[in-house]
Amino acid sequence: MKALAARAAVLAGLPDTDWELDVRFVGDRAMAAANEEFVGHTGTTDVITFSYFDDPESLFPGEPAVELIICVDAALREGAAREDSSYARELVLYLVHGLLHSAGEDDLSPGPRRRMRRREREVLEALEPEFDFGSIFPERGSLG
Repeated sequence: MKALAARAAVLAGLPDTDWELDVRFVGDRAMAAANEEFVGHTGTTDVITFSYFDDPESLFPGEPAVELIICVDAALREGAAREDSSYARELVLYLVHGLLHSAGEDDLSPGPRRRMRRREREVLEALEPEFDFGSIFPERGSLG
């Protein structure tokens, strides 16, 4: 997963410097709690991104510049519901989505949202020939 995340970060346009990425995989309950606490939204979501690149002087060696909380339950649901996806592909999509947010992409309005979706497709298409998503993220089950 480290190689996949490093390559995705480069493709997303993040700085090519020495920085740390922290990824936590959680279930619906933990994601709903994080979504309420950090974003102020009720219910679960697929990924929450914390990026500290906007203040690079506050970054200390060994501390993450990007933190992602990724919901495995959302990936299980969406991977099963989408004909062109899978559990593993959804997890990679959430990783890419969070990294793109860290690189300055936004999806809160129609124009930027279209750009974000295009960039997600570009990064996923570049990653697919290099990595076997299913072997990196074998399907398990809900974390609850």
